[in-house]
This record gives sequence, structure tokens and C-alpha cells, in this order.
Amino acid sequence: MCEKILNAKDTLKPSNNDYDWLGNGIYFWENDPQRAMWYADFLQKHPKRAKAIIKKPAVLGAIIDVGYCLNLIEAKSLDIVKTAYELFKSTQEMAGLPLPENKPIGDEQDLLLRKLDCAVIETIHAYNKENGHPGYDSVRGVFWEGNELYPNAGFKERNHIQICVRNVNCIKGYFTPLDADAGFPVP
Repeated sequence: MCEKILNAKDTLKPSNNDYDWLGNGIYFWENDPQRAMWYADFLQKHPKRAKAIIKKPAVLGAIIDVGYCLNLIEAKSLDIVKTAYELFKSTQEMAGLPLPENKPIGDEQDLLLRKLDCAVIETIHAYNKENGHPGYDSVRGVFWEGNELYPNAGFKERNHIQICVRNVNCIKGYFTPLDADAGFPVP
């Protein structure tokens, strides 16, 4: 699959699960090929979560221009998400429907099935479309995941930043990350 994408014979497919943290789109880990490989291993252990059987895990890098980005590391974007939650909540209440929930998978402690978060993010995109506002090209978010690194730490084992690309034209190219050369420091 990686070779086909690198040679422009195939493309990455957007994810559109109702539990995707940042809504529908193509997901990337920002500057963390190790984390991407961990996730591929995770999917091998949880095949119901993968769309296809992963036979040979690999990491593919991408050059991304986030374009018009809903950047959940910025206060303005967080305000938009908070307002979208209120809109989504009131819409669900008027329809007599419960709010979806964010839940863990199996014995995981982290909320890996983010149905509520996905619905809120998708509410933002639907609102923009219905009201003639420009659509977001991408969504970027930071996640604290895993066990604490030490007692009472604010850092966790699997903290990461993800980018969800909705506009495929934001992906400028793909590459295979190089392994670090042990004879030099890694900048």
C-alpha cells in the first residue's frame, strides 16, 4: 500500500467512523513516526477497529499545508467547539435523542471511541456548509493518552498531536521517513 501511494497509484482514504476524534478525514500524527507505528500495531491487536487487515505495518510521511485549520490548540477554535457542542446538544434534545458518548475500548483507560467529539466536530462542518461559511481544510488537536510518566505527572506515555485532513489538496506529497543514523545526534 505504501509503495502505491508513494508512486501515486493509490491514495489514502478518509476515515468516516462515528468515533473519529477530529471528525471525518485522513489522519496523521504530527512529527511522530514512532507513534504512527504504535497505532498500526494497535490496529493489528484490535482488528475490528481497522478497515482492512494490516499485514505489513509501515509509516508514511506527508507534507501537509493545513490551510484553513480548526486548530484545537488555539483559544478561538476551542470557543468554536464549545459553541458547537451547545448547538449539537440542543438539537439532540429537541429531537429527543441522547448524546453520543466517548468511551474506552475494552480495558483501556483512555476514551478511544470519541463518538461525542466526532459529532461535535461534524456539527461545526455542517453548520459552516449550511450557512455559507468556508469549510475547514483540516482539524488539528492534541491528545493526552496513556499512563502518567510518573506519579501526578501532566505528561502521559502516548501524548500526541493529530491532524485530520479534510481537503486532500492540503497533502502536497508523501515520503518514507528515514531511520536515524546512530553516528549522529537527532536534531
